[in-house]
Amino acid sequence: MNYEAIAREKADVLIGRGHARILAVESSCDETAMAVVEDGRRLVSGVIASQIDMHALYGGVVPEIASRMHVQALDPLLDQTLAQAGMGMEDIDAVAVTYGPGLVGALLTGVAWAKAFAYARQLPLVPVNHIEGHVSANYIAHPDLTPPFVCLVASGGHSHIVRVDDYGEYAIMGGTTDDAAGEAFDKVARVLDIPYPGGPLLDKLAEEGDDRAYSFPKVHTPGEYDFSFSGLKTAVINQAHHLRQQGEAINAADWAASFRRAVVDLLAEKTVRACRNSSLSRVALAGGVASNRLLRREMGRLGKKAGLEVFMPPAALCTDNAAMIGSAAFYRLMKGELAPLSLNAAPSLDLM
Repeated sequence: MNYEAIAREKADVLIGRGHARILAVESSCDETAMAVVEDGRRLVSGVIASQIDMHALYGGVVPEIASRMHVQALDPLLDQTLAQAGMGMEDIDAVAVTYGPGLVGALLTGVAWAKAFAYARQLPLVPVNHIEGHVSANYIAHPDLTPPFVCLVASGGHSHIVRVDDYGEYAIMGGTTDDAAGEAFDKVARVLDIPYPGGPLLDKLAEEGDDRAYSFPKVHTPGEYDFSFSGLKTAVINQAHHLRQQGEAINAADWAASFRRAVVDLLAEKTVRACRNSSLSRVALAGGVASNRLLRREMGRLGKKAGLEVFMPPAALCTDNAAMIGSAAFYRLMKGELAPLSLNAAPSLDLM
């Protein structure tokens, strides 16, 4: 019997009992992460090898360096993850891996490692969409949350309002027409001489500023639930250059706070409106930008005002991690969705 037949047979057993311990791997960008997740809801163990210090030397992620560091980190992470879980390799029922979207070289390292592990242990291999992983982080943080609900996915590369109809079933209600929210934060951070990673540090600086100190243009988009941050970002950057050319000092904290307010107002208002207009009572946040302090406060405030139940993962589950991949993988596994050993990276993978 070949590998795929054995993997399918084992998956059928797991589906029959509705239970699985999944070893999940995430390597889509600059974090190497591994976790053991049980039944899609319980994080047994999770370890992350951060590359921030290395990429900070270059002011941003260098794809080739990220890929090499993933290769170096994966085997040690396995030992750490299993030790933290108090398990051996024989306790793992299936393997999950992010195969897109992301940096192609970074994705390939995780995919190749996961395929090798799955083949060596003769275990089912489950492919996971990185964005679906972010949505699924809410299942780890809130074990009672079930679809349907509306989810704002906001990160360095993605800004979407998604209607989660069921596990693995999504409808894109709106999205960015240009820059993602996290990308805009990072670019404005550079103008303020905030080092990498710009977005989180800009958020921290903004806590000290007056978010009404500077006035930035309102953003208009063609779709009711769409976002556009490129024009806002450009206007903010140009205005900063103009003031400096005139010899006027910029209060960095106020500037950061005012820009953050402009972005967050757009994200929060459109997300709450999408949820209300969908006649759904639950709304969730996902992605790195979901850890933004003002966004969390505003979603809580606007959600309460609209009579919505708001779900937000802790900051550790907003940024890239493997727990979210293990959660998403469980529901894919229960539907019998496995990957062959020919699985390849899909850097431009869509959620739908």
